Amino acid sequence: MPNPFMKKAIELAVENVRTGRGGPFAAVVVKDGRILAEGTNRVTSTNDPTAHAEMVAIREACRTVGHFQLTGCEIYTTCEPCPMCLGAIYWARLAEVFYASTGKDAAAAGFDDSFIYEQFEQPISGRKIPMIQLMREEALQAFRAWEQKADKIPY
Repeated sequence: MPNPFMKKAIELAVENVRTGRGGPFAAVVVKDGRILAEGTNRVTSTNDPTAHAEMVAIREACRTVGHFQLTGCEIYTTCEPCPMCLGAIYWARLAEVFYASTGKDAAAAGFDDSFIYEQFEQPISGRKIPMIQLMREEALQAFRAWEQKADKIPY
């Protein structure tokens, strides 16, 4: 029997392509059998490289629940999450990820993120985009201020 949440995500992805709003990706965030949020890829329509379907759905779900964590929620996404989306999924504390197509399927369609995974394996000095550290000691002041903050909200 088809999963109704994945079915919805796939319908959203196909419609996103048909309407020209973005790439062939969609996601829904679900809690207790109810869709909290939907997201489609909006990278090109919003000129925002972070507007992947999972990111859009996570942002909307967080607004819906009024919190930055989505404990007890699942995400249904039409494709295996990219490194950015996977990071957001972990930061949002989603309980489960259900995905349809794989990263290899995405790569075959022109959406290959394997180079990002390869960059993670490189030492900082060997990465394609130069990463230059500046003013570390001065920046540590922000961490010291955080450590001393009595009313901080840990995340």
